[in-house]
Amino acid sequence: RCDLNWKKGSFMDYFFLSVYLSESDTTYESKSDEMSEESKTDSQSDGRENKFELSFFPDEDKEEYIFFQKTLTAVKNWFTLFGWSKGQNPISIPYSLRCDVCKVQMTSSQEKVFKKNLGKDTKTFYDMLFHLSGQLLPGITSSQSLSLDPVERMLQLHWQYSTLLAFLNRGAYLPHVMPEFLLEPDDYKKWINVQTVQKHLFILEDSVFETMSKRAWTDVLLQMYKVFVLPRVSSLSVTDLFSLESTQNMPRIKLDLLSSNIYSPYERTILTWLNEHYEKNRKTVWKDCQKVPPVRWIVNFDRDLLDGLVLAAQLATYCPYLIATHFVRMYTNPRTHEQFLHNCLILVNAMHAVSLAIDIKVNDFYTSSSSILLNSIF
Repeated sequence: RCDLNWKKGSFMDYFFLSVYLSESDTTYESKSDEMSEESKTDSQSDGRENKFELSFFPDEDKEEYIFFQKTLTAVKNWFTLFGWSKGQNPISIPYSLRCDVCKVQMTSSQEKVFKKNLGKDTKTFYDMLFHLSGQLLPGITSSQSLSLDPVERMLQLHWQYSTLLAFLNRGAYLPHVMPEFLLEPDDYKKWINVQTVQKHLFILEDSVFETMSKRAWTDVLLQMYKVFVLPRVSSLSVTDLFSLESTQNMPRIKLDLLSSNIYSPYERTILTWLNEHYEKNRKTVWKDCQKVPPVRWIVNFDRDLLDGLVLAAQLATYCPYLIATHFVRMYTNPRTHEQFLHNCLILVNAMHAVSLAIDIKVNDFYTSSSSILLNSIF
């Protein structure tokens, strides 16, 4: 077994989640543009309803369901593995996130109120937030408790989620997420009852609320990654791509803020890292093959990765012993689905060989452009 430098902050860590974040942001922004056009002709209430409908987790019969489900699985796996300070902690979206909100539970017995400590090993969403950001939410402590009164408890949670969204506003894109969408279904009903005096209130049915809550929590976690994890990528962590003689004539990937309307500077740093290791390793990993993979300029996390060669080059950097046992058997210029599948089978087997068996499905590598990052999310 080898470490692979697979700790929080490693480039593979950042890389395997960044594509989902980019495509998720782009998907919502494009739908937001459509929404803004429609709102010119719709009434205020209809416009709000249309806006919220764009924020639902899609039904299984919808074309976009596969993308959203892969995103949810990827997010769940990454935060399970790397979202906590002391090892793994399984999460479910949105269920465990809505439940794990305090370490101290207020209970009553024969008109006496006392606190029940759920244990020091109890992990809450706020522990995860502190681990990733290094900060606690204003007004919220690690030993907080919730009110016994159901309505007061709901209002307290609603305030906490409002504080969370404001806290993430330092770079997160969450205009479609309302604090009430992060509540439990029963608490949401209580919130609706409290808000009956408001006009034009858009009320979600039970089943619809769950689709909204699932999407809201998924987007909150994605934006937490964007705000607190992705910025840790530094160009100083990458050796100079153009110091390599073989890359002198390759076009440069600009890291300045305005050079791309799709990828952030941190994601473009990761693309630079991919280019470096692919160009450095393609003539080493496949030197004994009939054909060495051709020069490639990797400019996206989509089609440039589908044949498995770029990812194999990254693994070869950290585990060169996988070259002889796995990577030499890859097609270096794959053209058919069968050849793509062959390469991805080898890549998955290589990951398993170094104990990276993180629910990786081979078909995901080549059947969907965005799913090249799969469910592995290191």
